[in-house]
Amino acid sequence: MMKPIAIVALAISFASFQVQAFDAAKVPEKKRTSLGLYYSAQEAYAQMTKNGDHTLFLDVRTRPEIMFIGMPAVADANVPYMELNEWYAWNDQKNEFKMEVNSEFANDVAKRLQDKHLSKDDTIIVMCRSGDRSAKAADLLAKLGYTKVYSVVEGFEGDKAEDGPNKGQRTVNGWKNAGLPWSYSLAKTKMFKVENVE
Repeated sequence: MMKPIAIVALAISFASFQVQAFDAAKVPEKKRTSLGLYYSAQEAYAQMTKNGDHTLFLDVRTRPEIMFIGMPAVADANVPYMELNEWYAWNDQKNEFKMEVNSEFANDVAKRLQDKHLSKDDTIIVMCRSGDRSAKAADLLAKLGYTKVYSVVEGFEGDKAEDGPNKGQRTVNGWKNAGLPWSYSLAKTKMFKVENVE
């Protein structure tokens, strides 16, 4: 039998989670998906904790992002939705290196799903840096017949602060800012297109 203090702690914990649950009506236009399925970082973590055997969690950021910024401990794999241009061409409009859609994305997602003995009707979570690329990845998967693709709206690093001392920095929300488990230590089996170099 649980002690009253433990019951109160559980109730507070559950209430806190409900307060943090993401309101789909507030999803910015550029982060919206055709399926309209969204998770906050906390909800994605809860899904993997409670139902990870029946969920595929994909970090769709580039390989350099994963290597230098870290990856959620509960993610099943890194399958980049976009990759840096082979020649590192510059995009003047965005002031960044040009990125292109990963031509192997769909095939690798299908392989990861099969490896976990799941189908296109099982839950898939996609997460990028801040929710833009994951929304596009979710739309592509929806076109390919996947029915329950959730985009993590806040992403791994979160949104940029609009004012204050951290203006322009990704300190607002997201996986890392929520204090959810992540690591710089990467598992080779989770990485996209690994080639052994001697």
